[in-house]
Amino acid sequence: MDSSARARPVPEQPCETALAAYRRALVAGGLPQDEVAGCLRDLHLMVADRDSPGFMIPVPPEAASYAALAPLQEAILDRRRTLRATRAALSVFETLYADVHRLEQPVLTRLSGEAVISKALDAAVGGCREQVRTAHPGGGRPAQVLQEALNRDLGNLRRGIRQRTIYQHTVRSDRTTLAYIEQVTAAGAEIRTLAEVVDRVIVFDGDLAFVPFSDEPHHALRVQHPSLVRFLARAFDEAWARSVPVRPERAPLRTPVVTSDLQRAILQGVVNGETDASIARRIGMSRRSVAEHMRKVSEQLGSNSRAQLGYLVATSGLLDG
Repeated sequence: MDSSARARPVPEQPCETALAAYRRALVAGGLPQDEVAGCLRDLHLMVADRDSPGFMIPVPPEAASYAALAPLQEAILDRRRTLRATRAALSVFETLYADVHRLEQPVLTRLSGEAVISKALDAAVGGCREQVRTAHPGGGRPAQVLQEALNRDLGNLRRGIRQRTIYQHTVRSDRTTLAYIEQVTAAGAEIRTLAEVVDRVIVFDGDLAFVPFSDEPHHALRVQHPSLVRFLARAFDEAWARSVPVRPERAPLRTPVVTSDLQRAILQGVVNGETDASIARRIGMSRRSVAEHMRKVSEQLGSNSRAQLGYLVATSGLLDG
C-alpha cells in the first residue's frame, strides 16, 4: 500500500457504495478497478487480479486484516518504543538534576515551634555581617520577649551591625517597650514608628529573611531566595522612609505627625466600615482608646450613628492631605 493510501483515514462505518461494490465483487468474482471504492483498496479487501489486468478481485476480511492492520500495529509498537526510550533518557537527567541540587539548601523553609524558631534566629544573628531590618506590628511587646531581644541586639550593635526597627506609633506610650528602645538607641540602633505595620518581618543583610508562616503563633518561614529577600528589604526601606524617628531622650514622644497618623488610621477604618476591635488590632491600640477617639470625633462632627460618622468623615476633609 502506498503512502497516500496509508495517509487516507478509514471511516468506522463503510459507505453504501463500498458495501454494494464488495457484494458485487463477491458474486461476480471481480470488478473493473474503476468501480472499486477507495476504502476497499485501503482495507485490502480488493486486490489486483494478476490474470486479468484492469480488474480487482475480492479478499476475505480475515485475510485482509493482516495486511491492513500490520502497519498500524507496527507504528503503535514503534511509538511505544520511542515513549520508553524518552522516559529512560529523561530519568537519567532527573537523577543528574537531583544530584546537583541535593546539597543545596531550600530557599523556603517552614519553622514550627518557639525553640526551633529561636535557634534559627540565633544562627541568623550570628551570621549577620552588616544590617538587620525588623518590623513589628501590634503595639508594645511583652517584657520577656524584649529582654531576650535586648541581649541579642546589644551584642549585634557591639559588633558594628546596623539595626533598624519599625514599630507602630502606639509603642510610644508603652513604658516597657520604651525602656528597651532607650537602651538600644543609646547603643546605636535606629527606631521609627508608623501608624500601621502590615506584618512582622526580619531581614538579615540581603540574603536571609523571616516572615510569619500563618496567623498562628510560633510558625515562621525562613526565606533564602535572593529575589524574595530583596523584595522584603525594599518594602521595609519604603516603609522606613515614611516612618517617624523615636528619640526617648527628647519630648514629646507623641509628636503632631504621630498623632495625625493615628487619627488618620482610625478615621480611615471608620470610612471603610471596620469595627472598633478591627481598628484596634490593626494599629496596636486598645479598643477603649479607639472608641474614645471616635466618640470625640462624633461630637465634633455632630454624628448620631456609625454610618453617619463614616459619611461625615469622608466628606469633612479630615482625611485630606
